[in-house]
Amino acid sequence: MALITGLRRRALLACAGMVLAAAGTTSWAQERHIVMASTTSTEQSGLFAHLLPAFKQATGIAVRVVALGTGQALDMGRRGDADVMFVHDKAAEEKFVAEGYGIKRQPVMYNDFVVIGPKDDPAGVRGKDVVEAFRKLAASSHPFVSRGDKSGTHSAELRYWKEAGVDDPAGKVAGYKACGCGMGPALNIASSSNAYVLADRGTWLSFKNRGDLVVLVEGDKRLFNQYGVIVVNPARHPHVKRDLAQAFADWVVSPQGQATIAEYKINGEQLFFPNANEER
Repeated sequence: MALITGLRRRALLACAGMVLAAAGTTSWAQERHIVMASTTSTEQSGLFAHLLPAFKQATGIAVRVVALGTGQALDMGRRGDADVMFVHDKAAEEKFVAEGYGIKRQPVMYNDFVVIGPKDDPAGVRGKDVVEAFRKLAASSHPFVSRGDKSGTHSAELRYWKEAGVDDPAGKVAGYKACGCGMGPALNIASSSNAYVLADRGTWLSFKNRGDLVVLVEGDKRLFNQYGVIVVNPARHPHVKRDLAQAFADWVVSPQGQATIAEYKINGEQLFFPNANEER
């Protein structure tokens, strides 16, 4: 079983999007490392390229990231194919821990979601009320790109549709298109089709192919986007590198880790806000 799990890990790392925290000549077999299942937003925003080298410098531990939607990342943890999770769907994270797959959930940082769309806003969603915006999108035939990948962003989007009175947007909203993809690809599709899309602000700020898209809805407290870290429970999967994974979890909520997160900016704008001790 341990051999099968090891082979599956290597296959996942070979085919999934990865951030290699430590480039160098040290072989993988010799390197102290952990596998982290995380979200596409933390990778595609550029945060990990800033954060993980600082962690390695502090601890000597390399982190190999498999970037997936939060739902897929948690499933990876359930299978024992990762040592630690760094995700953003609090309800799903708490369920993961309650089911015994994770040791403890710790809040790390937050940013917010924004509704992106064409600057001429044909659906008339511009403002600060995300639910009203989704009501207007439901009544419009203008295209809306959903990630459709069980990610934290997708889960938030479905909550907003439900609050707007739409339980099944795929079957009820004329312009709804699910891509089953990460945040960056979803933004690219929205840009090429001049569509609306829900995005995390960090990925949007680092996104270059904006076309005519702009931020149309922001500032609603319901757009709050919390991230958490969870070490996979070795009682479920004895091969998990608990000590190394816990070292990452402890570091990312430490003063040094929190300061490193706060330092990450694009064009002078901070993308993520540390809140290890003050989660909302």
